[in-house]
Amino acid sequence: MSDTHPPVTSADDATGVFVEHRELMFGVVYNILGSVADSEDVLQETWLSWTARGGGAPLDGVDNPRAYLVRIAVNHALTRRAAISRRRETYVGPWLPEPLVAVDEERGADDPALRTESVSLAMLVVLESLSPLERAVFVLHEVFGYAHTEIAEIIDRSPAAVRQLARRARAHVQARRPLYEAHPRVRREATERFVRAAVGGDIAELMEVLAPDVTVWTDAGGKRKPAALRPVHGRDKALRFFGSYGRKGGAGSLELRYRRVNGDEAVVLFQDGEPYAVLVLDLTPDGDRVSGVYVVSNPDKLTHVPREAA
Repeated sequence: MSDTHPPVTSADDATGVFVEHRELMFGVVYNILGSVADSEDVLQETWLSWTARGGGAPLDGVDNPRAYLVRIAVNHALTRRAAISRRRETYVGPWLPEPLVAVDEERGADDPALRTESVSLAMLVVLESLSPLERAVFVLHEVFGYAHTEIAEIIDRSPAAVRQLARRARAHVQARRPLYEAHPRVRREATERFVRAAVGGDIAELMEVLAPDVTVWTDAGGKRKPAALRPVHGRDKALRFFGSYGRKGGAGSLELRYRRVNGDEAVVLFQDGEPYAVLVLDLTPDGDRVSGVYVVSNPDKLTHVPREAA
């Protein structure tokens, strides 16, 4: 991941270098935090640290601006994780990452709205169970390809300590997250089948679509109904939940749009042109049933979702 630039000698140069690496920094920070809003705040803090270097004088003496910027961003992100953890102590109901939604289905994973190297929503949920340092090491090494020696400089740890963190993180992730990833076409077909059954109240079809050990997470932050205050485990309970949703008219006034969310086929629900919820599925290894349903409906987590015309 080595990177060289001409010496940074002016404020304009400093701005240009920051802008050049902004999406990389966003991708790293977002995967560490799982929050678009917090990631944008961290990038602002990184910018202030970057421009304050040397008392605001021309920024020379930086041989590798990308490495320098990533180090600042990661350390700000690690500080921000502590604040996020405190917020989660009083959060109402399950907590899910803030989704990254592509503008439209044709543009897909290359859409700038998906930013840089975002991992799946399901993977972000798994990463929440890592320690902050384990997560930072996993993201930098497994997602962005940084060597352990480079990560050691970024987080100010020895290479041996980084390797140990990397081993623990990788083992934990592999134990909780299958390596299998469904083909986009398979995921799209499963998503459409599930949505038709759920919206149409087709219990028999839902029985076929949902795996027996399916889990449903609904992150509403106490601001939307219906929503479960705990994860819903098992097909029978999931059926009752979606049946309750239909009886309460939750889907009646909503418009569905198929979008890519964190790179995966998913559904965004809109009400009067405003995002109402994002729904992402996790599939069984054979791809024919739904093993997990992630529903993000907390309006605070949907502020970055592209709007629809009313």
